Amino acid sequence: MSSASPSDLAVTFRSVPRRMRQAQGDVPNELVSSHTRSIQAHLSEASRLLRTGTDPAQIADSIDDVPADSWDESVLSRLRTIALELGADLRAIAAANPDAD
Repeated sequence: MSSASPSDLAVTFRSVPRRMRQAQGDVPNELVSSHTRSIQAHLSEASRLLRTGTDPAQIADSIDDVPADSWDESVLSRLRTIALELGADLRAIAAANPDAD
């Protein structure tokens, strides 16, 4: 993800709710609450960086709204790191779910 384009990042953020549903399935919230809190913290940080709401679709829309030549490289780099961390949390949730894809 270190070279992910802004449009790749937008897709990643937009997919968080679906991936969360798939990963968690019927696993009780208390078994994955630390990862759920971590995901919310990552979304909050991304929203602060982009000055938008914490909803993944809002974050993705904000990413899409920035012209390619207008990105602050430090913000883009941090969003890439956040996307990687989100993926790790989602994989950890899936690991707790024996029925996850």
